[in-house]
Amino acid sequence: MSQVVATRSIQTTLPISRSTHQRPHNLLNPPTFGSKLFLPKGNNKCSKFGFRRCLISARKSASAEVVPVSPEDDSKIEVHLHHLHGVQPYGDTSVGMWPKPTVRRKTKVVCTIGPSTNTKEMIWKLAEAGMNVARLNMSHGDHASHQKVIDLVKEYNAQSKDNVIAIMLDTKGPEVRSGDLPQPINLESGQEFTFTIQRGVGTADCVSVNYDDFVNDVAPGDMLLVDGGMMSMVAKSKTEDSVKCEVVDGGELKSRRHLNVRGKSATLPSITEKDWDDIKFGVDNKVDFYAVSFVKDAEVVHELKNYLKSCGADIHVIVKIESADSIPNLNSIITASDGAMVARGDLGAELPIEEVPLLQEEIINLCRSMGKAVIVATNMLESMIVHPTPTRAEVSDIAIAVREGSDGIMLSGETAHGKFPLKAVKVMHTVALRTEATIQGGQMPPNIGQVFKNHMSEMFAYHATMMSNTLGTSTVVFTRTGFMAILLSHYRPSGTIFAFTDEKRVQQRLALYQGVCPIHMEFSDDSEETFKRALEFLQKQGMVKDGEEVALVQSGRQPIWRFQSTHNIQVRKV
Repeated sequence: MSQVVATRSIQTTLPISRSTHQRPHNLLNPPTFGSKLFLPKGNNKCSKFGFRRCLISARKSASAEVVPVSPEDDSKIEVHLHHLHGVQPYGDTSVGMWPKPTVRRKTKVVCTIGPSTNTKEMIWKLAEAGMNVARLNMSHGDHASHQKVIDLVKEYNAQSKDNVIAIMLDTKGPEVRSGDLPQPINLESGQEFTFTIQRGVGTADCVSVNYDDFVNDVAPGDMLLVDGGMMSMVAKSKTEDSVKCEVVDGGELKSRRHLNVRGKSATLPSITEKDWDDIKFGVDNKVDFYAVSFVKDAEVVHELKNYLKSCGADIHVIVKIESADSIPNLNSIITASDGAMVARGDLGAELPIEEVPLLQEEIINLCRSMGKAVIVATNMLESMIVHPTPTRAEVSDIAIAVREGSDGIMLSGETAHGKFPLKAVKVMHTVALRTEATIQGGQMPPNIGQVFKNHMSEMFAYHATMMSNTLGTSTVVFTRTGFMAILLSHYRPSGTIFAFTDEKRVQQRLALYQGVCPIHMEFSDDSEETFKRALEFLQKQGMVKDGEEVALVQSGRQPIWRFQSTHNIQVRKV
């Protein structure tokens, strides 16, 4: 097995004398660039061992083979993507030095599991179609129904050799809802309608609200949005226990509809008593992520993390940015968390809708700069709840989230109670894959060096990314905590990051991160024997080809087969 080793003396062959922040971004070539080797005059070959000191110039690479994750994907899409990868606007590239790696979808798909998909058959099919994370929405169902889904996902993970599904528990949060009605009410524009904090009221012109401070939070002139904006009313006056409104945009009011006040958030705790019960349920079942609803400040995150630490629970916290109060505190909230979800439904109800796409981009950029995971959610394929094909605007919405750099894109009602859950996942898969094929990668997230400046691993992740983009290789990393794989993910190398770990929990957690293919494998005391088994596994599963080169990174917080002060990057041929 031939190999090229680069240790700390990599400084003699790579331009790293400047700080991370001063390095020009163009050091990292776009992902479709390979490299062609030219021998210096007087030399007829490169040294077989040691550093490659041959001159390297970037040339447009040969086409990469596109292999969708799902075996059921439309073959025509695969052929079309293959053709598009083959467009070569930069001249002849028929002579390639390095075989190009297989292209896999990098952006991860989060699916909400509900009545349409909570069976063994459907969870298996969703996984094969491209689901990476199974989301449990605690606003619906009970612990027994969610326990069934958790057990099925764990059963799938136990029998799957090359795929894994993470489990995300999404808390209900402090939702303000209208009460029960004997039957739906049709409201007309200009009509008067009253909300009261008295319990059990449900008439044609008045309904209860489940929030006792509703009257105190609402002022005359406030705009009330019902069901995420499907209907709207303006508050005209109020008494001690009721708010009288005038209907602006009418519609059909049903029982237990969500209420928002434009520009305001309810003065409720972000984690309710029900949420704490659900969180304890998640601890008992060892879920991978919590998605915490209506987070307004970092204190909520610290409180939850302290509780998890006291329980000895290794569960990451994703904050849902969906309230007006969270926007001024974005920096501190995301810093305290392990990632964020752009929950555009309530965000667009509490804030002007034209602000939502700007906030989405801002939150994604902030998470990228801090090295945090980020998910874009809500209404991504809303029409596919009832229709077999998406609107063209929905397709563009997915593409925009992918291009902006989101780690994950989420389906809610589309897979929870929609008529076409599998088709929705396949649309997400193919649109994300096609969009990724056009992205010029290799650009570092801004200021990411500040996040990891205390770790030598940051420099090696940077150079592993540069090596991946220059040579057109995938990256192999061995990790027990997931740290190095996550760090590499945020640098966005052009090839897949194959993250081998001997911890099942770490494998499942890494399923969320962009570009990471997590694989569980027991490590032996002999590093060479482990490296050999890992490459043989990748070759057997068709993840790499015979003769392909991969960059093998040994770095991170926890040394494996190395001294604490030793880090290295190797290039090995399969």
